Amino acid sequence: MPELPEMEHYRSRLSHLLCGQQVTGVVVNREGTINEPAEVFKASLLGRVILFVERRGKHLLFHLDDGYRLHLHLMLGGWMSYGEQAPKKLSQYQVILSFGNGVSLYFGGLRLGYLHRITAKAAIEELKELGPDALDPRLTLEAFRKRLAGKKGKLKTTLTDQRFVSGIGNCYSDEIAFDANVFPAAAVSGLKDEEIERIYHSIRNVLTAAIEAGGYMEQPFTSDDTVTGGFNDLCQVYDRGDEPCRVCGTTIQHETITGRKMFYCPTCQPKGA
Repeated sequence: MPELPEMEHYRSRLSHLLCGQQVTGVVVNREGTINEPAEVFKASLLGRVILFVERRGKHLLFHLDDGYRLHLHLMLGGWMSYGEQAPKKLSQYQVILSFGNGVSLYFGGLRLGYLHRITAKAAIEELKELGPDALDPRLTLEAFRKRLAGKKGKLKTTLTDQRFVSGIGNCYSDEIAFDANVFPAAAVSGLKDEEIERIYHSIRNVLTAAIEAGGYMEQPFTSDDTVTGGFNDLCQVYDRGDEPCRVCGTTIQHETITGRKMFYCPTCQPKGA
């Protein structure tokens, strides 16, 4: 599932490519992906100009010149492509937006995800439960400690709770825990002060590095894209079960916690630490 680094990578690319562009064509191949009849969706978007693209956690909001927003949540398996030609058959995309410069934005894999046209007020309502962005400068170490105070449950489930902080999912919760040398299933209530500080700094270090590397999703954004997915080869533990730890050589372990995959190094992240 795309997480904060992937969505920030998309936001950065889309802001450069789409801001000021007018929607000249709309294709809807799966009406379940949108929130209104396809003909209404198409008619409402034609002629609209994208003013800017905003990211909120794992969500993107395309701000339109009529005050509406396109609310995108890729969920599990969603991705985007941009260019003059689609890299796959057009029928494989749930929604396609075309622009006056001869290029299109293709939304694929939205079987669980969605692209909804909503008002500014509705956008606020839909996202009101999100916690602070994991990279929000206002989320200081002291603020992070306060949010953890009184929390129950495991570290991984807390980090992936979008009401606690927004933007972190399966991949980066494991990478953050590894970077902080903390067992991902450690009880939050039992974390030491120094562990909390390491986790806080690891959130920023890992997410920033992942953004710079283009995230871990390998689906190219454009035909000449050599950046997207660059962090996939840099993952220290995620999806590396049974492979040696790059730090100590111990075999990476793979378990399941509350239905989520969890990868860790038993030497670098001892359970009893």
